[in-house]
Order: sequence, then C-alpha cells, then structure tokens
Amino acid sequence: MYHSSTEEVTMSGDASECGPKRSSSLADSHSRRLNEADTSSCPMSLSSVWSRQSSDGSSSKSSHGPSLPVMTSGQCPASSRIVRTPSSVLMSTSDSSSLHCHRETPRFRRTPGSTGPTGTSSSSGSLLSGASVIVAVVEGRGLARGEIGMVSFNLKCPELVLSQFADTGTYAKVVTKIHILMPVEILMPDTASEKGKGTKLYKLITENFPGVTFTAVQRKYFNERKGLEYIQQLCAPEFNTVLMEVQAKYYCLASAAALLKYLEFLQNSVYASKSLKVSFKGSEETAMIDSASAANLELVINNRDHRSEHTLLGVLNHTKTPGGARRLRSNILEPLIDVDTINIRLDAIQELLQNEDLFFGLKNAIGHFLDIDRLLSVLVQIPKQQTVKAAEAKITHVIQLKHTLDLVPQLRAVLKDCSTALLKAYSTALEDNRFDMILQQIKTVINCDTTYLKGSLNMRTQKCYAVRPNINEFLDIARRAYTEIVDDIAGLVNQMGEKYGLPMRTSFSTARGFFIQMKLEGVVLPEDKLPPEFIKVTKHKNNYGFTTADLMKMNGRCDEALREIFHMSYVVICQLLGTIHEHIHCLYKLSDAVSMLDMLLSLANACTISDYVRPEFTDTLAIKQGRHPILERMARQQPVSNNAYISEGSNFVIITGPNMSGKSTYLKQVALCQIMAQIGSFVPAEYASFRVADQIFTRIGVDDDFETNSSTFMLEMKEVSYIIHNASDRSLIIIDELGRGTSAEEGIGICHSVCEFLLRLKAFTLFATHFLELCQLESLYPNVENQHMEVQHTRRADTGAEQVVYTHLLSRGCSERHYGLKAAEMTALPPGVIQEAKVIASQVSQQLLAKRQTDPETQRQRAVYRLATRLLQTARNSRLDPESLRMYLKGLKRQYEAELQAAGTPESLNTEEE
Repeated sequence: MYHSSTEEVTMSGDASECGPKRSSSLADSHSRRLNEADTSSCPMSLSSVWSRQSSDGSSSKSSHGPSLPVMTSGQCPASSRIVRTPSSVLMSTSDSSSLHCHRETPRFRRTPGSTGPTGTSSSSGSLLSGASVIVAVVEGRGLARGEIGMVSFNLKCPELVLSQFADTGTYAKVVTKIHILMPVEILMPDTASEKGKGTKLYKLITENFPGVTFTAVQRKYFNERKGLEYIQQLCAPEFNTVLMEVQAKYYCLASAAALLKYLEFLQNSVYASKSLKVSFKGSEETAMIDSASAANLELVINNRDHRSEHTLLGVLNHTKTPGGARRLRSNILEPLIDVDTINIRLDAIQELLQNEDLFFGLKNAIGHFLDIDRLLSVLVQIPKQQTVKAAEAKITHVIQLKHTLDLVPQLRAVLKDCSTALLKAYSTALEDNRFDMILQQIKTVINCDTTYLKGSLNMRTQKCYAVRPNINEFLDIARRAYTEIVDDIAGLVNQMGEKYGLPMRTSFSTARGFFIQMKLEGVVLPEDKLPPEFIKVTKHKNNYGFTTADLMKMNGRCDEALREIFHMSYVVICQLLGTIHEHIHCLYKLSDAVSMLDMLLSLANACTISDYVRPEFTDTLAIKQGRHPILERMARQQPVSNNAYISEGSNFVIITGPNMSGKSTYLKQVALCQIMAQIGSFVPAEYASFRVADQIFTRIGVDDDFETNSSTFMLEMKEVSYIIHNASDRSLIIIDELGRGTSAEEGIGICHSVCEFLLRLKAFTLFATHFLELCQLESLYPNVENQHMEVQHTRRADTGAEQVVYTHLLSRGCSERHYGLKAAEMTALPPGVIQEAKVIASQVSQQLLAKRQTDPETQRQRAVYRLATRLLQTARNSRLDPESLRMYLKGLKRQYEAELQAAGTPESLNTEEE
C-alpha cells in the first residue's frame, strides 16, 4: 500500500531485467535512507512525516507531507486479504499481486491477480500466536527430480537457513523438515500447481499441512543467479564462508531468491546490507525423526493435553531465554550425529555439575538476557515509512541493545576460568572488543542509567529520557514540557482528592493513559455515588478507576509532547545506528553463545532434579537400570527401571507380554534415552552406552485416522511402509503391536515378513507383539532375541480368586501363553466357556510347539555366532585391564560351552592361558 511506483515497476518487470538493477537499488536505498536521517540538521524538518493529533483526538494533515499512515479495520475492503507479520506493516493483496503470486488456502483456490475470498487464512492464528517462519521449496525437473532446494526464514530471527538434498519418492525429508519448522506460509513455484494438476510434492505438502498458507510464486522468481546476488549482498561478513558451500547449490539459491523478494514486499521493509546470518544445513548433519515418531514419543507436545509439560521438552526445559528454549526444541527434534560434538557438550555439562560457582553464576547472568534474535531482527531492518510507532519502537530497541550489552561483562567474568573446550570457545567469543565499542558509542548518546524495565509507565519514562540532555535543544524543551504536564496531572489528582476527601492516586495504562484510581476501605461515598465530574468509571470490588474531562485533555497534551520527544529522539538514534551498524553483527556471536549456554544449563539443571548419568558412545546400545524420563517426572517417584541391550550380534529384540505389562512404556523409554544422549544430555540410568542413530522410527498406536480416511490397519501399513523404504543400517526402529487391525493369520504373516525384511539390515530394532508365533524367529536367526514382561499370579486368601500382578520387569525368553485367558477368568464369563477356551488353546499351542523344535546344528551355529560377535565387540570397545579381560573371556568360554552342551554337541575351546 505504501510503496513507490518505481518498486512496483521493478516487481512487475521481467526477472532478468530486475536482477542486477535491484541489487544496486537496494544498496542505494539503504545508504540514501540512512543519509537522509543523518543529515537532517533541524529535528523539526521531519515532523511533516507524521500527522499531529489534537487533544480531542482528531488528526490534522500537514501540508508538507502525507498524514500518519494508519490503517483501521474500516479502511480495509472485505474482499482484501491482510497479511500480518510481527515486524511489518499491513499490505493488501493488491500490492502483492505485483509479485505475480497468488495465495491458496485449503478451501479456496486463486489465480494470479485475483482478489481473495472473504475470510482469513488458518495460518493467521498461528502467526499471531508466535509462529513466524516462512519456507520456500522448489524441486528439480527432469533428471533432477527428487533434488530439493529449501530455504526458511524466521521473521523474529534474522537467519536465512538454506538446505539442498536428494529425497526419495515419499519426500520424507521434506515433510519432516517442514514439520520441525512449523511455518505459517510455504512458497512454491506456480508450475507445481499449474492448472490444478499439482506435482506429487505439491500434493503431499498441501495434504500434510492443511493449516498452512500456500503461496504460488511465478517460476521466474526462483532464479539461482539472483539468489546468489542476494546472499552476497545481505550476508554478514562473519558468515561469508557459506558462499563457498552454496555456489553450486542451484535449487536452494533459487528458493532464496523467491523468498527474499517476497519478504521485501510482505514486510514493507528491506534488510540492511551485510546484516543477515546465512547458513547452509544439509540433511546429513542431524538424525531424522519423522513427525509421526515425534508425536508418538511426545517429544514436544503431549498427546492427551497440548498444554501439558509432560513431554521430553517439558522435562528438559529449564531455559531462561526464548533463544535457549528454541535451541533445545530444535535439538530434540533434530539430534546430533557427530560423536565429537556430542562429547564436547557432555564435557561442558559435566563441568557445570562439578562447579557450583560456575553453574549458579551462569544461571544468574543468563537469566537477565532478552530475546537477542528478535532484537537483531528489528535492528537490521530499515522501514520504508517513518511513523511515530516506528520511531518509538526504534528507541525501545536501542534501550534493549544497551541492556543486552551491559550484561556481557558479567557473562564474560563468569566464563573466565572455565576449563572445557565448548565453554572456553564461548568465553573467547565474548572477548570480542566490538561489544564494548558499541556500548561506548551508545553511551555517548543514551543516558548511562537508561535500562530496560517491565511495566508500561516505567518503559515509557525510559524512552522519554533515553537520549542524553544537551544533544538536541528542541528535545530538551519537549521533555521539559512533558515533565510539566505529568506534574500538572499529579497536582490535579491531589486537588481532586483533597476536594472530595477521597483516597485518590494517579495510575497509568497503555490503553487509558493517566487516570485516577481509588480503593475504598472504610470510606463511604456520599449517597453511594461518585461525583458527576468523574467519567468513564470502572469498578472491581472496592477498586474504582475513572477520569475527568480536564485529565483527558492533559493526556492529549501529554501524548502530543511524547510524539515530539519520540520524533526528535528517533533522529538522534538513527544517527547513532548509522555509526554502530557496521559492528552490530557481533550480536550473532552473542545470540549463539547465550542460547547454547542457556540450553547447557537447562540440561545440567535436569540432572540435579533426577539421578542422571553421562552416556558413552560405542557400537552397542546398553542401558543399566534405565528409567522413562517423562514418567519419572509425572509420577514424582522412581518408576520401575529396566535394562536394555542391543548389539550387532543381537540387533533384533522381540518383546512379548500381556496388555498393561509395560511394553509400550519400555519401547518409548529406550527411544527417549537415545534422543537425550544424542542432544548431549545425561540420561536417567545407572549406566548408558549408545550407538549413534541416523534415523529414529516408531510405529506405535492403533487409532483410526479420520482426516485421511485411514483405518487402523491401513495406518499401520502406511507407517511400516515408510520405515521399510527409509531405514538404514544405523537406524533405531521401534514397532509396537503391528498387524492387530486384521485377522490373526494375516497379522502374523505380515509381522513375520516385516521382521524378515528388517533382519537383513543392521538397524537396532525393538519389536513388541502379542503374536507369540513370532518368537520362533529366535530359532531361525542368530541375531534375534526374545524378551518378555514378567507377570506374577497370586490368589486372594479370602476368595481364592487368581490375580495378575504386573512387575513391569523385562526378562529373557517368551511370555507365557494364554495370559489373555487368565485375564478372562477375572471377569464374569461362565467357567464352562473359559474351560473350553483353555482346551482349544492348549491343542493349538502343542501343534505350534512341535513345529518350533530347533535342530542341534542350528543351535550350534547360533552359539558360534554369539561368541564371534561378542569377541568382535570386545576387541572394538573394551577398556578392561588385562586381568579383568582374562576373566571376561573365560566367562565367554563357559557360556559358549554351555550352549553347545544344550545343543547336544559338546565341544570345548582349546585355549592356552598365558
């Protein structure tokens, strides 16, 4: 709505014409706007930019410039679509049409240039509630199909994240990344949805994200050459190495070009040259957890109550800053796979736990920081209109910047004597002299005692007196006028109190300005009414709030004086920002340091609440007395702990047991501990060793999915198909109750074939089932191990009725048969029915048992396989001293001979002891 005609021409022109020209015009625009602000010798010369409001609230237009650009709801046509962004002014669809883009929501399709239907997008609510990420996605064509370029930008954090990767036909990586980012809007080329015949990727995205706004942008704006020019122009010097990484990544560069062009028009502002953090993240740097697995494991959202903190994030989140919370959430959804990086984090957490002074000193220092990413986002933007609101906001941002930089010396002092590599690295980063340089430059303009305070009146006062006196004569005059008005208001309220003999005091709110508040305690109003000159009365119990006509006029004068103060302070602050702008990128270092230190503190804090242990990383998953971290927090007591052991020699564990015995809880416990270890956290166990997983898959739950019209069985098959197509040798696979949605024969058949497919991989698999027929896989494959959840059967002394006691303990071997019949005995079923069921079940069991007899040769091969894998594992990971190693090897020998004897082929290992 408020952009120049030259910008409209640029946007509506051909991409090849607007590329290089636009790059130079952006830089020119930046310098021109800063110069205009800097060279204004008379502060009053900019007053024509804003409209003046008289005390009665009416506005008068200035003859020298446009009136204050404020849009009210009444000015928006009903058919216009308004996009709201946290740091933008409003822009109607008619403006965005010059970008040749159209928006689509699940219920409405638009063609380029058409006006939108009445109504709002479902993304608006999520945007206002905090989500602020926009994503651009493009897929290669022809032979390059499956090569994905993806770029994301968080409006609250000035970081452009580029990704390019090859994906499978299921587009699992794309969907997972979008789920993690939680965008409010997705941009794709219009050719992806051309004439309603959308590409497979387009259809998949719109199906999986029905609540996200989809915007189709003309393909020509996905231009890799322009994308590279944008990044060269906007990337801050500290992150220039990204240019080497992305020069040949054509698809992510194309996405960057379309996204940045779209952002310029969406926010009605441009980003200052050399001001953005640009990073490239491939898909190989972190473990992949698909959205279904994240939901099953309740990583960030509780399935029963979305507001509940009974999630892994809720257990570990003791962060003090928004940046730290964002970083922790991101790490939980995308755990690390580099062992060295994980161990560096673990070293830092261990130092925090061993050094109380460091722990509490860091906790105190971090707790006072604001959201540095959000602050950076607004500092690097140059608004296209200079409004009173923009001026006031800019003053606030400079105060916040000063408050943030004032905290750096304390943080620096706390980290001075740390010993671990990661903490030392952040200590070195904070030694950057630019922090002090910027702070000193700010203090030449801003009062030293100005700081960020909570409370609208407190902050209003800080903004009013932020700029030092004697810098601008007109500013000093305006502030004296403001002070006199505030004193007059206080005097007026005191006079009123004396006049009527009532306990009145002056109060302030953003909505009402200054008003009178009164609490009646033992005071009786004459005739139980307030005097008639008090208007706009509100009452809550004995508390009254009201104003008078004179006070309203004074509020009007006060607002007028404030506008003058903000206007003249803005001119001074623009000059200040012009001098510090080239150094402001050091805040990216500070943001990274504060968010990481906050996350490490949070993980260390979780260890102080529960008894956690530092994990090791080997080629084996071994957990001694592990506990479920979420259940431990919910129960407020120590839950039943269990061991877990999976190695290359026994990488497929089948778990059986009755309902409610704890199978699902155990499976989730193992997966959650794996994730905790890979983000660099200690884990709830006595000892823990993990093999790094590149992907974590889960198949849990038997609910129908009404949204996609999928039955229980179809949902199971879709999830298993996804696992089969994407699992690798380094994956961790959790499958719970597969094949329950169809007949027993088909269910067993499907489970058996899925197990045999997964057995070809070296992935670590935990497979919980009620089909005891699957236990015979242990006799066919040496790397299968049967385990079960123990139950105890007791009889009541008074009635003699049998009871089942769930121990929730995991043991070797298969579960006992017919535990369902034992549960049925505790119901009101007739004894004859249960007896008949026992007879039939016993006959079927005997037939199956006859088929499960293992021949001696298979048993011998199994014993040899187990011995070989354990010897190999010992050679790789053993840290035992010679004597302990000798004892361990003797134990392996005895176990091997016992297994051979059980197979009926006694042999012995001929070894010579040194």
